[in-house]
Amino acid sequence: MSDRSTKKLIEEIESLPVEDRILVAESVLNTLNPADPETDKLWLEVAEQRVDELKSGTATAIPGDDVFSKIQQRFSK
Repeated sequence: MSDRSTKKLIEEIESLPVEDRILVAESVLNTLNPADPETDKLWLEVAEQRVDELKSGTATAIPGDDVFSKIQQRFSK
């Protein structure tokens, strides 16, 4: 693809509604890092386990703002 064609394609994509741009972005990203069904299955199992832990009280959620604040403090030193 020529540089001119690439620029034209990007301009066309940028003019799309946000929902369509999301679909294009997801599609392009999937070509760079294709989904692996086994990995997806394992992540789903981990997510389900964490939900169960939260519901049973064996784990507690930490607000995202607290997490990011601690990360900021840790790496700004």
